Amino acid sequence: MLPQGLTHLTIRPASNDDLKPIVKLVFGVLREFGLQPDPNVTDADLQDIEGNYLQRGGFFEVIEDPDGNLMGSVGVFAIDEDTCELRKMYFVQKIRGLGLGSYVLQRAINQAKELGFKRMVLETSSKLAAANRLYLRFGFQPFAASHLAPRADQSYSLDLTK
Repeated sequence: MLPQGLTHLTIRPASNDDLKPIVKLVFGVLREFGLQPDPNVTDADLQDIEGNYLQRGGFFEVIEDPDGNLMGSVGVFAIDEDTCELRKMYFVQKIRGLGLGSYVLQRAINQAKELGFKRMVLETSSKLAAANRLYLRFGFQPFAASHLAPRADQSYSLDLTK
């Protein structure tokens, strides 16, 4: 159940019909934190949600208000049979700090487990301090990724078998 005060929001699977509002949301939040969107490499997955997430064995969801305005997003991208990557978990400013991050992250972890993944990884920036605290609170452990996106300076891993 959504956190109190946010029960008016809806979480639903995304499709390619949602591409423009998802890109607007993600790029807007990145810019808000002084991070550069990268539509050709790091954010190229947003050009085809269905192909890059759903058809590969992951998922992508959007969070909407009653008027259909996009308020947030989260994706789980299949890296291989055992490992998935949490991607594009972003919320508009007015719904941050109300418990939605914890709810959405737990939901993503549960769905990743149901899909059979054994490990979840993610890349992020230290500029997203609240997100980093959330990941640590959920048991994510820092690890040295072999390759980080240009805007990322942190990487975390979570064992989904525990």
